[in-house]
Amino acid sequence: MGFIYLLMLFIPNILWTKFKSVNYQNIVSNENKILLWLERVGQVAVSCVVLIFNDFNLKPFSHWSLWLIISFILMIIYGVFWIRYFKSKHTLKDFYGSLFGIPVPGALLPVLAFLLLGIYGKVILAYYLYYYSWNRSYRNSMAAFEGM
Repeated sequence: MGFIYLLMLFIPNILWTKFKSVNYQNIVSNENKILLWLERVGQVAVSCVVLIFNDFNLKPFSHWSLWLIISFILMIIYGVFWIRYFKSKHTLKDFYGSLFGIPVPGALLPVLAFLLLGIYGKVILAYYLYYYSWNRSYRNSMAAFEGM
């Protein structure tokens, strides 16, 4: 499951490099370099954790499976966020705007999905690593959104 989650996370982000938001470079140039470095370390660490541990693989259905189901639904909503963005005019509002009442869905949805995946696999390390990388992204996203 970890590999599938990473595909669901990385494919839209790779496509996004071709369709960045208008004025996005203005935001990036003002980012804190230490926080950016921490985000990257967290992303690499989470990627490694979900690929190395087999605790995220499918298991016979149990009450723990509900965590996986909810997590997967969040990743599907994350995909909907990207579809909405790619069909839009690629403005910062399109990128940082809420979806189904979820603020900054591009930052929040994968964090929650990986948290629940970590709970499902009983590997909370995945959550902590992703949380620390996300915390920086969320703060920058909120600052950018408030600046619109």
